[in-house]
Amino acid sequence: MNVAKEVARDWIETHRETLSEWHRTIWELAEPAWREYRSAAWFVDRLRQAGFTVEAGSGGMPTAFAAQWSNGPGPTLAGYAEYDAVPGHCQAAATTPGPRAGLSGFAPGHTDPHSALGIGALAGILAAQHAMQKRNLKGSLRFFGEPAEKVQGSKLVHGLRGYYDGIDAMVSFHPFYMLPLCNTTRWDTHCGAYCSRIYSFICDAPETWGAAASDSPIAAAHSAARAPGANVALFTMYSLTKATMESMLAHTGGWSLNEAILTAGQATADNLAAHLAQISYAWRAPDVPMANAILEVLDRNADHAAAAAHCRVVKRWVSRTRPGVANHVLAELTYKNLEAVGPPRYGEKAIALAREIQHNLGLEPMTRPFLPACEQLIEPQVAEARLREQMPAWQTHWTSDDYVEMSWYAPTVRLYIARPMLAVPEGYAGYPAWVSNALGGLAPCIDPTIEVAGKTIAGTLLELLSRPEALTAARTEFIERTSGARFIAPLLPRDFTPPIDYRWPEYVTTARGPDWWIPATADLEGARPA
Repeated sequence: MNVAKEVARDWIETHRETLSEWHRTIWELAEPAWREYRSAAWFVDRLRQAGFTVEAGSGGMPTAFAAQWSNGPGPTLAGYAEYDAVPGHCQAAATTPGPRAGLSGFAPGHTDPHSALGIGALAGILAAQHAMQKRNLKGSLRFFGEPAEKVQGSKLVHGLRGYYDGIDAMVSFHPFYMLPLCNTTRWDTHCGAYCSRIYSFICDAPETWGAAASDSPIAAAHSAARAPGANVALFTMYSLTKATMESMLAHTGGWSLNEAILTAGQATADNLAAHLAQISYAWRAPDVPMANAILEVLDRNADHAAAAAHCRVVKRWVSRTRPGVANHVLAELTYKNLEAVGPPRYGEKAIALAREIQHNLGLEPMTRPFLPACEQLIEPQVAEARLREQMPAWQTHWTSDDYVEMSWYAPTVRLYIARPMLAVPEGYAGYPAWVSNALGGLAPCIDPTIEVAGKTIAGTLLELLSRPEALTAARTEFIERTSGARFIAPLLPRDFTPPIDYRWPEYVTTARGPDWWIPATADLEGARPA
């Protein structure tokens, strides 16, 4: 088995420059949730070139895919790519703040970065495939394209549609920096429940709000009273929700609630009741009952806001996931493969770039500018103990990510490899967001993350292919953790349709040419913080 792992590692070493180029391609595309058309097409093409059979648009999601390759009868192992970026974080791969060439600063950028997640996972799959061919290891590999992670959109759909059925083990990788989960695998405290819901307020019959003006046959006369309309409903809900947050849940468990206003409806300031307005809420909670308590308040607020503004309200789920399921067998096995590879190491070029960033921020460049934890391993049990130091004993889950849905269909390991982060000088308030975004695009800084992830994933997959007893143990643990009273059924119906038709931010092409949907203009860009 060590020979097969060496073959896989050699493949990654041989393809280091290629992997770096692949990553920069996805990083520059930076397409946001549900609109990752070119990024998904790139992965589909690359996998087909490698001999995978690929279903593009899997699960009814245009930017998703499901790929499979087999080398004969044996275990079926899986991984996945994410590739969605975040609107409003367009940053060049540079040591100073500023958007990528020709783009608005309000265009998307990779913040986590999912570009490294996707290419790191792809490197692991392709390296494992190469070793399986060279060493004649039997089994199958599945690789999924999972769009819209930032709204946790695709994995629950793939699960509901049966795409994860028949998988013996799943490897979930993410670049990470939230201490202590850095260069490790998650042990007991996995991600919790996540919900996202869009509330659409529609003013269908503004003329029935009140009596028309006596001197006008229409309710839109400039001198007539008009129905409050959809905008009023939206901002009434927004205000109500801010006012009732303290009444949703006790201040414990690390739950959170965020909102985003979708651009919809009229864009002129005429004397017409706004016909349509939409607001999206996303909330994280350690468990499903807590998530449901938040939902109850949000739905009630929406109903009252609609009634007050003479509207009706349409409620549509974006995502609703279950808390994650741990698997110690896979966590320990994967961590041992990470130990054999070692943590990311930053060379002279990376250090020089990091020091240049510090200098440009008016800081004294450090001899070792990267956060020490980025170049250190931490055992899963040690990370678990540190993570729980500030948690109440009853809390079993923390934060959220939609890999949790996979963990209900197959034994799943959550692997974290450090992304490059700078050490914070004593007394410094903290780096602006553009710094970490830029580090994710600077090859000398981000490439070590991709290489370590690829080698670790490949080693894990190859070991599972050759050790049936490990897969059996992982499966036994999975059954124990998901059976009987522990089982939580999917929270959305099997025929759930993801809201891909809603007005999600995207790149557009008009008579003016290709552009971000918020164009680059001097007055808007001038307001961008340095």
